[in-house]
Amino acid sequence: MKTQVDSNGIVTLTREGEALVKDSPLYNEGLRPTTMEEHNWTSYNFASLWIGMSICLPTYAMAGGLISLGMNWWQAIITIILGNCIVLIPILLNSHAGTKFGIPYPVFARLWFGSKGAHIPAVARGLIGAGWFGINCWFGGAAIDTLLMSMTDWGNVPGHLWISFLGFWAINVWVAYRGPEAIRKMEAWAAPVLIIMSLALLIWALTSAGGWGPMLSAPSKFATTGEFLKVFFPALTGAIAFWATMALNIPDFCRYAKSQKAQVVGQSSALPTTMGFFSFIGVAVTSATVVIYGEALWDPAAVLAKFSPLAIFFGTIGIVLATLTTNVAANIVAPARAVENLAPRRLSYQNGALIAGFVGLLMQPWYILENFGNYIFLWLGTYGALLGPIDGIAIADYWLVRKRRIHLTELYKTNGIYSYKSGYNTHALWAMLIGIAIPFICKYIPGLTIVWDNAWTIGLLISLAVYTWVMKGNASIISAKQYEQVTSQAAAGKAS
Repeated sequence: MKTQVDSNGIVTLTREGEALVKDSPLYNEGLRPTTMEEHNWTSYNFASLWIGMSICLPTYAMAGGLISLGMNWWQAIITIILGNCIVLIPILLNSHAGTKFGIPYPVFARLWFGSKGAHIPAVARGLIGAGWFGINCWFGGAAIDTLLMSMTDWGNVPGHLWISFLGFWAINVWVAYRGPEAIRKMEAWAAPVLIIMSLALLIWALTSAGGWGPMLSAPSKFATTGEFLKVFFPALTGAIAFWATMALNIPDFCRYAKSQKAQVVGQSSALPTTMGFFSFIGVAVTSATVVIYGEALWDPAAVLAKFSPLAIFFGTIGIVLATLTTNVAANIVAPARAVENLAPRRLSYQNGALIAGFVGLLMQPWYILENFGNYIFLWLGTYGALLGPIDGIAIADYWLVRKRRIHLTELYKTNGIYSYKSGYNTHALWAMLIGIAIPFICKYIPGLTIVWDNAWTIGLLISLAVYTWVMKGNASIISAKQYEQVTSQAAAGKAS
């Protein structure tokens, strides 16, 4: 029986296929494959998604963190751009599965970890997303607090910083609660606004300082190549890990893509360029503040606080918009889907969004942001070591093991071929643990710390190789003939 139909590279369930699984405990409206009509995201939607997510306070501050560690401006910017070009590869590879089969990340994870085992990578990604949610809320809340103090007597209010933080957190949760379609619409108009405001800030800095400023002419603090590389590799891992979360759950968005071309063009054109561009603005504006104010102001809110009340008002709107577009898209969808996947019949995306918001508070973002060492090495480096192996397993399973063939209805069966033994694929568990353990052990072996410094990349490659090897001939792999037996081909140009 044909349970799925392929129309121009987009696979959807047939009526017969949907009837088979719609009553399954693993199926609900948020986790089901998308319909052909729901594949409506264009290249512009994906470009605006990444522009909206990349123009944020953590991006602005990232280059500053690298400069504080000893890099000069161009070393910091190149490190960030290179890291984003590297992470773009797994983003595009995992995007293909989401686009072709219309499945969200937790369902995609059932393919390689099993119907129950999928909770492991889904919750791991969700916890990190919730942590980022808290970090962005703290950035945004602190910025709003600074701006309010510059305009009013807000600083005399007891607990004013915490009030700003919790108020901004509540706004983020409310927007996220409205769902992915609301996110798409917000990103579409927010992206050009954020670009214009970023350019305005850069133009102000150049004209007010009479040039680029001293920071762009300051040399690197590293005397030798060896000294530079000791910072470069962990910094590169941090730059990769910045979006390593999205490399996993990008199917949550690409399941709505009109075509593979739409998601590839939109993402490739926007991610590395916007991250490099906005990081450079952070460096250039901070450099200008040395000339204008006699000190380096890395916090854009501190810069705006010196402007006129009208400029502060519009600047506050820009900061709120920049943080919202990043937070609700990059950091709440994945944990909300992970929570929903725990009990699809009892929990919804909206329940997940609320729970993720509260978990973000428990992650204590104020501690993570206490200094750049915590931010780049403790936070970004550590979770990069966790997510790299999961990324490797996802890529290996879809591209090397299954060769892009998925039996959709089996993903929603408690006893289907993707349930493995008792709902867990132990091959994936071992591949993940090996990919995490080897870099972690090398961290404590003299001469091998470079493996830990590149934990995301090396962990990804190790788990990819191990998983591909142990999954050879696995019973869950369907052949080309079996795939044809359940998949019908729609006439060109027609939707299912």
